[in-house]
Amino acid sequence: MTGDTWPSLPLSEWKDTYETLHMWTQIIGKIRLALTPFINHWWNTTLYVSPRGLTTTTMHYNDQLLEIGFDFIDHNLLIQTTASAKTIALRPRSVADFYQETMNALSSLGMPVVIWTTPVEVAERIPFEKDEKHNSYDPIYVQRLWRILAQANRVFTEFRCRFNGKVSPVHFFWGAFDLAVTRFSGRKAPPHPAAPNVARYVAVEAYSHEVSSCGFWPGGGPIDHPVFYAYSYPEPFGFNKFPTRPPEAFYHKDMGEYLLPYDVIRTSESPDDILLSFLQSTYEAAATCGNWDRIALERN
Repeated sequence: MTGDTWPSLPLSEWKDTYETLHMWTQIIGKIRLALTPFINHWWNTTLYVSPRGLTTTTMHYNDQLLEIGFDFIDHNLLIQTTASAKTIALRPRSVADFYQETMNALSSLGMPVVIWTTPVEVAERIPFEKDEKHNSYDPIYVQRLWRILAQANRVFTEFRCRFNGKVSPVHFFWGAFDLAVTRFSGRKAPPHPAAPNVARYVAVEAYSHEVSSCGFWPGGGPIDHPVFYAYSYPEPFGFNKFPTRPPEAFYHKDMGEYLLPYDVIRTSESPDDILLSFLQSTYEAAATCGNWDRIALERN
């Protein structure tokens, strides 16, 4: 393991691995979706940072318990039940191969699961069982990603605790491949117009109420580097011009979000303080411009 607390993660160095891992997490996330009762804003579908990678946490299959976890230290997928366990190697292999072995392992444990095999929130939607294109796995960069997620999870959790209102867990969305935490004003929001490659009913439920959301994303599309982000829905007047911190943070007009390049945090002498300043100031932009009841919602 690298000794860097906030390691370097240049997108160009691991893009193929990133795209493959994204599809693998979607497979596991869809298994969780199939086995868990619905929770508002689709919170039942997310993954969580674990001491070794990402996990579904405990799920129920009839009268048995099931957990599926990515181990990014020994590089295995561990499928654990009340009675038994299966291990699948994380190595260079196609999405189709990973999908088939995962489903076979569940069936061998007496837990067959049927999922919709078309990926979501991506432009290229190759069904998992047919995806031979994505087949890369670089363990060094995967582990770097996990180390960043672990640190971001810690700081996000500290930020989360400062709020008395409704607030999400710190959780990993496998659709967009980002770690996020979301605060709510308590007021209903107008129906969301949806986003590319996302079903409108999914977006409407996710943004049924006013939010201030922030997270970490490895990058993609027009953003060729990892970033911390923050946005508000609906975006109140003045949000995009609010004074935020640190000075390297900026509002990306096309994305409708504040972005802070990850390398600003990574190279800072006080990464926690800089990240918390970004999270707090972008929240203040949403809460102040959106006229949230800050006295009631914030913990002094």
